[in-house]
Amino acid sequence: MTLAIYPGSFDPVTNGHLDIAIRAAQLFEKVVVAVYDAPPKRLLFTTEERCQMFRRALADVGNIAVEPYTGLTVHFARSVGARAIVRGLRASQDFEREFEMALMNRQLAADLDQVFLATSLGFQFLSSSLIKEVVQLGGDVNGLVPAHVKEALEQRLR
Repeated sequence: MTLAIYPGSFDPVTNGHLDIAIRAAQLFEKVVVAVYDAPPKRLLFTTEERCQMFRRALADVGNIAVEPYTGLTVHFARSVGARAIVRGLRASQDFEREFEMALMNRQLAADLDQVFLATSLGFQFLSSSLIKEVVQLGGDVNGLVPAHVKEALEQRLR
């Protein structure tokens, strides 16, 4: 079975993240969304909350699992038997950072390939940070995050 992981902090999951996960699930037999437990940034939601939000959003996609992880992404990938790491690209600044990470991952685990999926046009501008800022300032994020994520954001930020 060809398995890939899709790692990230997903704080919170957006429709752009879902777009990448669902498209990856069409390419691989199984995708594990890997929710990073300890990213070097301030988080709004706990790891379990972020996992639950992603699970709920993808409940009808049978070949996607959602798991938390800590440590190096390549170590997690190997622990679940992944052959590839999926990443989404929005714009040129994403490419530079992702390219650096891909090279480091290749150094650490030459047997793992990086697969980059260009984000769908409607989500090119979308980021979790921007979503949080818009909600905090009273803006509408309908169509940008799942309804249950919007509710959780509004409860947490307002």
